[in-house]
Amino acid sequence: MKKATSTKSKTQSVDEFMDKLNHPFKAEVQAVRDIIKGVSQDITEAIKWNAPSFSYKGYLVTFNLSAKHHVHLVFHAPEVVNIKNKLLEGNYPARRMAYFSDMKDVKAKKTALVKVVKELIKARGEISKHGETATGIN
Repeated sequence: MKKATSTKSKTQSVDEFMDKLNHPFKAEVQAVRDIIKGVSQDITEAIKWNAPSFSYKGYLVTFNLSAKHHVHLVFHAPEVVNIKNKLLEGNYPARRMAYFSDMKDVKAKKTALVKVVKELIKARGEISKHGETATGIN
């Protein structure tokens, strides 16, 4: 019999990772994490590249915690190249970056971040189990 891995246990492992995280922008990382998770109940998280990573029908975005002067997100879902949003930086073949300089910047870019994540989810197919996002934004 296969052992099932629950979403809750993965979230708990990310919670434990965050508890131990020593990063100058830990509060901002947590705030961005909360924003991403709040977009949809269908987004799952785990640790990838020694950082919180988020998935919906495949990987969407992962923190790059080696950056110590800002918060760095790597959108490595290939669909991201088709999204036009001021939050997204770079011209890579299958990824885009997003940066947050402090908590004020996180708050200022929240709407853009939610929009990018929602567009990635939409590109992968509508949310099937819940019909609406956790934040009620469609």
